[in-house]
Amino acid sequence: MTTGSPPHSRSQSSGKGSSQQIKAVASGSLGNALEYFDFAIYGALAATIFPKLFFGGMGETGALLASFATFGVGFVARPVGALVLGHLGDKFGRRPILFATLVMMGGASILIGLLPTDQGISIAVVLVLLRAIQGFSLGGEVTGNKLIVMEHCDATRRGFFGSIMTIGSPISQVLANLTIVVLSATLTDTQFESWGWRLPFLGSIVIVAVAFFIRLRVSETPAFEASAKEGRSAPDAESKGWRVLLTHPRQVALLTMAWAGTTLSFYLVAVYGLSYLTSSTIGMSSQTAFLILMIAHAVSVVAALLGGLTCDRIGRKRVWYLGLTGCFVGVALFFGVASSSPITMGLIVTLILSSIQFLSGAEPALFAEQFPTNVRFSGAALSYTITNLLFSSPAPFIAAALAAVGGTSLVAFASLIVIVVSAVAVSKLEEGGGRDLAALGHPGKESAVLEGADAERW
Repeated sequence: MTTGSPPHSRSQSSGKGSSQQIKAVASGSLGNALEYFDFAIYGALAATIFPKLFFGGMGETGALLASFATFGVGFVARPVGALVLGHLGDKFGRRPILFATLVMMGGASILIGLLPTDQGISIAVVLVLLRAIQGFSLGGEVTGNKLIVMEHCDATRRGFFGSIMTIGSPISQVLANLTIVVLSATLTDTQFESWGWRLPFLGSIVIVAVAFFIRLRVSETPAFEASAKEGRSAPDAESKGWRVLLTHPRQVALLTMAWAGTTLSFYLVAVYGLSYLTSSTIGMSSQTAFLILMIAHAVSVVAALLGGLTCDRIGRKRVWYLGLTGCFVGVALFFGVASSSPITMGLIVTLILSSIQFLSGAEPALFAEQFPTNVRFSGAALSYTITNLLFSSPAPFIAAALAAVGGTSLVAFASLIVIVVSAVAVSKLEEGGGRDLAALGHPGKESAVLEGADAERW
């Protein structure tokens, strides 16, 4: 199919009515907010005070690399969570898995906030384990949230509803950076390093409680219920969840590479960028760097909504190309300009994050539309989390190492190559706008929706 407007087909039924759509979007947004708030807080602190608090005996460079390595542990655990939780979600339903992930993420975050510091290797190991639990949870939570929205919503507005849910990510980034800015501005350095950094982790209990309350009122998706009635989610089903790697390897591989440029650009700016902006090369204060990220994330919320609206009109792939183009230009400028002006760097960071979120507005719909119901959770989750394992978790670590060897120009060059590869991968994907998610995997219904697409690929 072409990359133009999505095919016109009958709308997917919302099943339980518009109220379920609203509840699903609210539940997904809060779940994403919790997950990304905790990840954003950890990422910001990993680049600033965690090296001193937990790895102080390793020297400045060693402590920073060790801190970034623990940040990456969460991403290493995400594919495991995607594999396990995705399989269970395809087998037992999206709803029960989302309750489990909410408890895991909230519990791990609270325990991180209670950890003592300067205790050597033993506490560092505990920190790594808790970070792994966060990553395991995120491997199922993020995709489960998106699917419960995609499978409840009308097909003609799937991109828009998906973008509403995804703004939980940039909003949580704004709140995370605002929290750190306020705490660092109102507390002394000693107070912030002693107990101030703990408050965001402990405060996540509020989001957990609200999200849990709303999630109780969200029903299972019509697509999964239809699949379950036909026995497609039974334990002995030939194409159960994890077998997506055997039944749909092409889709998993292409989606992994398609998402690579976006996720690399994000963590390059949001995590490594903090160290870069506050380094001797740029010379900004930590508060200024946090403020730049906070404002850029706020602007990107609007970009995410525009991406969702636009992809319902012109298709998912065209939105993806526009977003990748913005990332390419932004990353080149971020390392090429090297200005100490907060306005200049602020505009560049805003361009990058807005491009990412514009593209992200189309991501839930594009990922969901590539798989049939009985492997959709596993396929989308694995594609998303494998990308994060390969291109997000090592991004700050590798960027720091490359900068030490060949300067920031080497970091920029490697990043731009990944963005180009992502554009090539997107060109190989099918345009799935308008497809009935409940019909995917049903050969008799499929042909009426795909309108001439290669049905054998499903």
